[in-house]
Amino acid sequence: MNKKMNTDIHKNTDHKKQSQKITEKNTSNSKLHTFREVLHYVRKYLGWMIVSILLAGIIVALTLYMPILIGTAIDCIVYGSIDFPKIESLLLRGIGVIIATSIAQWIMNVINNKVTYHVVRDIRDEAFHKIEVLPLHYIDGHSSGEIVSRVIADAEQFADGLLMGFTQFFTGVITILGTLLFMVYYSRVITLVVVCITPLSLFVANFIARKTFSMFKLQSETRGEQTALVDEMIGNEKVVKAYGHEKDALDQFDEINERLQNCSLQAIFFSSLTNPATRFVNSMVYAGVAVTGAVSVIMGHMSVGMMSCFLNYASQYTKPFNEISGVVTELQNALACAARIFEFIQEEPQTPEAADAVVLEHAEGAVHCDDISFSYVPDRKLIEHFNLNVKPGQNIAIVGPTGCGKTTIINLLMRFYDVDQGTISVDGTDIRHLTRQSLRKNYGMVLQDTWLRQGTIRDNITMARPDATESEIIQAAKAAHSHSFIKRLPRGYDTIIGEEGGMLSQGQKQLLCITRVMLALPPMLILDEATSSIDTRTEMKIQSAFAKLMQGRTSFIVAHRLSTIQNADVILVMRDGNIIEQGSHEELLARDGFYARMYHS
Repeated sequence: MNKKMNTDIHKNTDHKKQSQKITEKNTSNSKLHTFREVLHYVRKYLGWMIVSILLAGIIVALTLYMPILIGTAIDCIVYGSIDFPKIESLLLRGIGVIIATSIAQWIMNVINNKVTYHVVRDIRDEAFHKIEVLPLHYIDGHSSGEIVSRVIADAEQFADGLLMGFTQFFTGVITILGTLLFMVYYSRVITLVVVCITPLSLFVANFIARKTFSMFKLQSETRGEQTALVDEMIGNEKVVKAYGHEKDALDQFDEINERLQNCSLQAIFFSSLTNPATRFVNSMVYAGVAVTGAVSVIMGHMSVGMMSCFLNYASQYTKPFNEISGVVTELQNALACAARIFEFIQEEPQTPEAADAVVLEHAEGAVHCDDISFSYVPDRKLIEHFNLNVKPGQNIAIVGPTGCGKTTIINLLMRFYDVDQGTISVDGTDIRHLTRQSLRKNYGMVLQDTWLRQGTIRDNITMARPDATESEIIQAAKAAHSHSFIKRLPRGYDTIIGEEGGMLSQGQKQLLCITRVMLALPPMLILDEATSSIDTRTEMKIQSAFAKLMQGRTSFIVAHRLSTIQNADVILVMRDGNIIEQGSHEELLARDGFYARMYHS
């Protein structure tokens, strides 16, 4: 039995070791892939990078020349009479070297800043453009706060790490190589002491760097989760307060904050070990050079000035290891953040436009749905074998219980989602063979959920027609019954409203969205509970305006209040993704079926 237990323990240990190796290998591959992606963006600024490397070489050469001047000056004082003219010459040369080094350092820092922020700008641009071409199911499946965290916070962290890398990495590496060459030239014995102790510093930095990458990645992911929660709570604060959800929200935030604290502390703890560890190794290098140099001076193999020069070199040689070790841990954080950004950028975009896609100029409004099936989740059926034939100018109302697929039909008509099976055509052309932009331009859409951007009232109304004249804007506003409340605003149509409409009421926001459609006058309309937030009196007036607007235009009206759709040409009654009844209001009441029960209830 004991033998069996020992065998099981050995198996478990081997399995853990194998899992750890696989994890480390995946982490290593991830870092390598991310690093290649970073190089892809940096390659555009290769010319600036070459200039930066050349300046780093100049800075290092001048910095290494300074100890020689100091050592020579010491020898002028220590041995024999003091050579004041030579010391003065050395002093002037030293001042020249310091000024030249400072100028080169300043130019290099400017270039490194330029490259870093251009690279991050390019990445952010690509990330934002990615948002515009991502399929809607990705946006629906991820919180906005998490996406914002990737594009803003992770990009900022990446910029900080990249800038530190550019600033210190090149000069550090060149300084190490330069000091080694100088030391080899003057004393191979002392150089051998330095080279023998140095690998300890590299081993320590490498060990800690491998440990910190996964920790920094977890930190970045947890930060994104926290941003998503804050964004969600701010956007829905009224609901949170109304349902007394404050304590639960605080508990949830505290839990995420606790996890963020733990993973941040682990990442910072391991990364902060690097500098003290490398400083200890570097102090050993300095001590080794001091002892070996002192023996050489006593034996007459080198002068006191030359020993001073070597001690300077030892200090300059070890300094980059401290800087590079700090850079390495920062780079782990930067690469972890970059990995999340690139993961987002490399998400599969929406289905590209067909090669033969045509522009829909001005639709007549004939819409045909032929045996379409669709579901958001493959194993959960929603719409099956849906058929619909709409003639130009018809008003189609879609009614049914919650979750029956009414809004999904709208999403498919606008091609926010593509059907799984069957075809939807406009004027005889499959909408997958039309450009998305031209298809959507032919629809005017007013949804229950209003959307207004930060800007003036005029900017929001003219979104679909930026070239509209002042009289056309006012005429559309009067038709939508929004003109009166707009004129009461501090600056009328030039009043600036904040994100999501600022202090406007929900009804006023919806009136502005209706005004936008009234101005655009598209050939087809989609009205999804378009008057849900408007008072009954105003709604009656808008229904009258909609009736005029819909004349000669194909219209799809989604409504829960059946009183608003009694004049529709055809009413589609949906349940469980299928049309169970269709006809005019009077015809459906006469059948005394599902619609009649809904109406009378």
